[in-house]
Amino acid sequence: MKTSIITKLKELLNRHEELESLLSNSNIFSNQKLFSNLSREYSKLTSITDYFRKWQKINQDIENLKQLSKDNELQDIAQIELCESYKNIEILEHKIQMLLLPQDPDDERNCFIEIRAATGGDEAAIFAGDLFRMYMRYAEICNWDVKIINANDSEHGGYKEIVIRINSHNAYGRLKFESGGHRVQRIPDTESQGRIHTSTCTVAVIPEIAENAILQINPNDLKIDSFRSSGAGGQHVNTTDSAIRITHIPTGITVECQHERSQHKNKARALTILASRIESLQKAKRHATEANLRRNLLGTGDRSDRIRTYNFPQGRITDHRINLTVYRLDEILNGRLEYLIDPVLHEYKAEQLTTLSEQN
Repeated sequence: MKTSIITKLKELLNRHEELESLLSNSNIFSNQKLFSNLSREYSKLTSITDYFRKWQKINQDIENLKQLSKDNELQDIAQIELCESYKNIEILEHKIQMLLLPQDPDDERNCFIEIRAATGGDEAAIFAGDLFRMYMRYAEICNWDVKIINANDSEHGGYKEIVIRINSHNAYGRLKFESGGHRVQRIPDTESQGRIHTSTCTVAVIPEIAENAILQINPNDLKIDSFRSSGAGGQHVNTTDSAIRITHIPTGITVECQHERSQHKNKARALTILASRIESLQKAKRHATEANLRRNLLGTGDRSDRIRTYNFPQGRITDHRINLTVYRLDEILNGRLEYLIDPVLHEYKAEQLTTLSEQN
């Protein structure tokens, strides 16, 4: 392990011991907010410091075994134990490096998924419906709470646009690499010649921001319209102007919400989505202007990035970012998204490890 990483680990170990002392202080305990913050920091450091202590012990054992290996009578036993120790220390170093990777603070947040039909007309809208059901079934498998925020139905099935909110710890962390262009290749039901058509949808996964960030939006920058809700929802939905459309004038971002029964609730939800989209846009701009920014293996997350192709005739899905092809189309569309999400997250962490090694 590199000297710079060992130095950092020693600093973290000292901090962990300092926190342990602070948390036993009665004055700290009486300040619940401070105690809570220090407890969270202590909890985060516990795993990595435990691994580092084990690493230190095995490293010392290796030095002792090297000395024993010089003894002719103990040489064979020492070599066997040395080999085992090297394997254990390699495993520990990998675990330590994984824990040292920078964490995206957004990963633990709830998120919104926006699915829009792009090229392909009715077939694109039908595919948007397929993607919506795929994410809903994955959410059911994960026991996530999901709510439809806004839906614009297509006349021939599916959706021109649908927005859902997922309320669960680490939902954004699991789904953030779903953002981008999703392409489908299949024979539409209306195709009499049996020709394969190609259509596309765009998916945007946006972390939900904290409520206090909503207050930072200047009300003068907003254009708010109310209109009559459409679709299922009963007499109340169909006869009152409860739906809300909010446009953020400086950015041109528009958000609609019509699935709550009251105009007040729709407005509150629309403001939450708007604030989240504005923050996401600003974050993307900051990343784009970083000096010497190299293009990430997983793309930018823009809707223009084609990330995946769903080929129905061959029953396969290809993720173009990591050159992964999986012949489990039906399973994945029925919610088994881990076959795609896990390899992408693995590649992401591998790239982070490479960057960490280059920096140290």
